[in-house]
Amino acid sequence: MLIENKIFEELSPGDSAEIRRLVTQDDLIVFANVSGNHNPMHLFDHDGDGDGQNEALAPGMFLASLISAVLGNILPGAGTLYHHQDLNFSGHAQAGEELCAKVTVKSVDAATRQVVMDTRVERISDGELLVSGMATVEAPNHKLHYDSHDLPGLIVQRHRHFEKLLARAEPLPALKTAIVCPDEVNSLGGALLAQQHTLIDPILVGDADKISKVAAELGYSLDGIEVINEPTPRDAARLCVQMVNDGKAQALMKGHLHTDDLLRPALDKQTGLRMGRRFTHIFVMDVPGLSHLLLVTDAAINIEPDLKTKKDICQNAIDLALSLGIEEPKVGVLSAVETVNPDMPSSVDAALLSKMAERGQITGGLVDGPLAMDNAVDLAAARIKGIISPVAGRADILVVPNLDAGNMLAKQLTYISHAEAAGVVLGARVPIILNSRADDDMARLASCAVAALHHQRLSGDK
Repeated sequence: MLIENKIFEELSPGDSAEIRRLVTQDDLIVFANVSGNHNPMHLFDHDGDGDGQNEALAPGMFLASLISAVLGNILPGAGTLYHHQDLNFSGHAQAGEELCAKVTVKSVDAATRQVVMDTRVERISDGELLVSGMATVEAPNHKLHYDSHDLPGLIVQRHRHFEKLLARAEPLPALKTAIVCPDEVNSLGGALLAQQHTLIDPILVGDADKISKVAAELGYSLDGIEVINEPTPRDAARLCVQMVNDGKAQALMKGHLHTDDLLRPALDKQTGLRMGRRFTHIFVMDVPGLSHLLLVTDAAINIEPDLKTKKDICQNAIDLALSLGIEEPKVGVLSAVETVNPDMPSSVDAALLSKMAERGQITGGLVDGPLAMDNAVDLAAARIKGIISPVAGRADILVVPNLDAGNMLAKQLTYISHAEAAGVVLGARVPIILNSRADDDMARLASCAVAALHHQRLSGDK
């Protein structure tokens, strides 16, 4: 975006400008570290006043900084210098609220080149005035312009959403989990780490000699852990499915074998784990800078899903989101556009899924589409395009057109946006924990936590 200032001669009383800003928890973390103000009232993970609630109130000077952002960026803009600012704080803002900071020229002084500005910050949802005051600034003398994209950015790489999932899941009874072929470092190490965090109670099924050697290499003891020798991956997967059917396991977890070999016995119509709904994969993603978990589906199983399959993809994702504590999951069904184009099947499917949700064929959440990626996750983009929807700009779940799109999106979020990704398969009788060989410890722990929380909700519903 091109930013251009206004020099003194271009300013007149009544001129005004504003910016809108969604306050995020990461904003407050950055402000605390830059300012040195670590008052726990302003940090989401803390109860700053002992009332039993985590506050995440935006500091007053953070709100005031929004005023300086308008003055320094827009009106007058680059080259502006502060002389005076008085502030009255009449309200509070919290993380997750959208604010508007506005300045208006009240008077100009040609002799001193000073400009007096009315300044205010309001909450957009209800118009409440939070900060008001007057500023005196020295307007710039020279015309300047620059591209905002040339300025440095900042990403806070803290995966607080996964930390909260672990905190919720660890007190639950350990999930009895059959782990298929955990005979290499990552798969066995992830399972044993999840056991240490009391997320799962593992049953290790595979080549017992390889499993023992890997455990020794990792420095872990297998004392007290059930190990079943079944060297062939397909037979190991079949045995684990049978254990679920026999009530000996409450979840499956992928080890060192191909996903097809794991899922084939689970999909068997006679002896598998089918329950009338398609198996679908869901990435649960903790994206730095995003104020909530983001679910991406389907990115690993259904290659070119038809409408019936997409219905199950939506429903499985909503069910999981409810298990993770999202009270009313908002599903954005993605396409390349936000209008229905008969020549673009993904846009037609999205519109039909939205209507199916309205008619109660998909339940538990809000579904809207087609939505392009920008207006699914960004309120400003949705507003610019005139999209009025409780989902647009606020999506918790992104339903992609096909596996190609989903896989690319998830990996872009992981490798470019530094997100962590947990992976599970739903639609079976039990959760199937599906990790990639490249996943780190946090991703593996979060996958187990997601499965444990989902099992706990379903068990409680019965």
